[in-house]
Amino acid sequence: MIIFVRTASVSAGKMGEALAFANEISAYMKKHYGVEPGVMLPVGGNPNRIAWRAEYEGLGQLDQIMGKTMADSDYRAMITKNAHLFIEGSVEDAIWHKL
Repeated sequence: MIIFVRTASVSAGKMGEALAFANEISAYMKKHYGVEPGVMLPVGGNPNRIAWRAEYEGLGQLDQIMGKTMADSDYRAMITKNAHLFIEGSVEDAIWHKL
């Protein structure tokens, strides 16, 4: 099992809009790809962050879904439209192996 976590720092004053987008993109992923990223907020550290967490059967499935989203013009349009909600360069991805 692979756990994928993406974090992003939210632009000042944009937390409400960023949370709405986070839930919107998660719902889109579930509907179109069968993956349901959970939206998370930090308990400690920098409070102006959002994270998404999704589980995949393996690296192959993660790679396949990532490839499909990058080819999906609707997905890319959602990302582009909402990019202003996040601090440029703050997105970080982590891939974990669940034991």
